[in-house]
Amino acid sequence: MMNLCKQAREEHLTSDAFALPGYAGMGGRSTVADLLRLLGDEPGNSRAAESTPVLMRQLHAGHTLFHEGARAESIYVVYTGHFKSHRIAEDGAEHVLGFAGRAELLGFDALCVGAHPTSAVALEDATVYAVLVRDLSALGQRIRGFDRALHFALSRQLSRRDEQIALMAPMAAEVRMARFLMQQSLHMAARGQSPRLFHLPMGRRDIARYLGIAHETVSRSFGSSSLRECVRVENRAIAILDMDRLAALACSTCQLEGAPHRTQRPRPQAVAPDLTVRASAAEGRRLRCVA
Repeated sequence: MMNLCKQAREEHLTSDAFALPGYAGMGGRSTVADLLRLLGDEPGNSRAAESTPVLMRQLHAGHTLFHEGARAESIYVVYTGHFKSHRIAEDGAEHVLGFAGRAELLGFDALCVGAHPTSAVALEDATVYAVLVRDLSALGQRIRGFDRALHFALSRQLSRRDEQIALMAPMAAEVRMARFLMQQSLHMAARGQSPRLFHLPMGRRDIARYLGIAHETVSRSFGSSSLRECVRVENRAIAILDMDRLAALACSTCQLEGAPHRTQRPRPQAVAPDLTVRASAAEGRRLRCVA
């Protein structure tokens, strides 16, 4: 315990970096150079980067990295594991806003207001780099490439906001699931992992809260005939059998099976007051004929 406290003081460890539930100790001594390599950049001043320590935090699955509304004292870069970002609505419902994996940032959106607008929870045992907000400016001046690496990582994540927008468009549930699986496949490929065979770190309930559909709908979508033709699902294990067919389904704009086709009704024109009753009656007869 004394060694842990001494190391905490040496690395300027603040309360939000170790007092939260789920802290599992230090994951070894790491440096800013290790962080920059994780982000895909080589430190410009290797001596300064190699000699500057950076805190690592380990969390167990289900534990919270930071809470919604908490003061932002650090930003985080995921080293291992996955996290979900979520927000609690006024009615108590949980809304999952996104997922973060290796080399992705967490907590950066809190810098402008000084408090975290969302919570981040570990979906599995995970490790993150923690950089104190108060040290960001000094690190950027001392270590060439530090700011560039953070800005590039942030830009990469912002470019993925369109993915969530694409998932929110009106479409059949199985099409929504196909788009989600295609996105996960692309993320795996970007990390140098298999895009066809992978493990989902999130459960079906979190997927449902992310996609804005019922939990039962996720299970039905996985079992739909259109998805069974191109994807095999065993619990959280995903095997894409036909990538082209899955991509074609993800690009589809079909409606839910059995749902009536909606057409744009013409905007009603103004009618004289004495014709209103007759027009309404005629409309009623027309609707009965269609039915």
